[in-house]
Amino acid sequence: MSQEISGLLHHVELWVADLPAATASWGWLLGELGYTPFQDWPAGRSWKLGPTYIVVEHSPALTGDRHERLRPGLNHLAFHVADRAMADDLAARAPEHGWTLMFPDRHPFAGGEAHYAAYLENTEGFEVELVAPIAS
Repeated sequence: MSQEISGLLHHVELWVADLPAATASWGWLLGELGYTPFQDWPAGRSWKLGPTYIVVEHSPALTGDRHERLRPGLNHLAFHVADRAMADDLAARAPEHGWTLMFPDRHPFAGGEAHYAAYLENTEGFEVELVAPIAS
């Protein structure tokens, strides 16, 4: 394994109850972030950026019908965005694609005054944080 990729995420797999809804919301967001479609099979989809890919899958072993980010396990995924304008643009367009802006009363500083980010949640309860560079 080369030093350039050692420690980078290989993939993240998210089990979803509603594959069509997950494909729509995640597919839009990941596409906007530069990911491209990678794999497609009856129970799932994936998108890839560099050496990392993200999977949404409706597994037959799934229990429950909604992700609960406040329980032990995954709380959210945080992605870099190019600048504040990109964070704002994605937050504004997100509702058309199954995402809701979280903490709207504190947006875009819900993470503190020195942290510019959009926090989004999709219909299945998955949260993403879109983080702009400090000096943008």
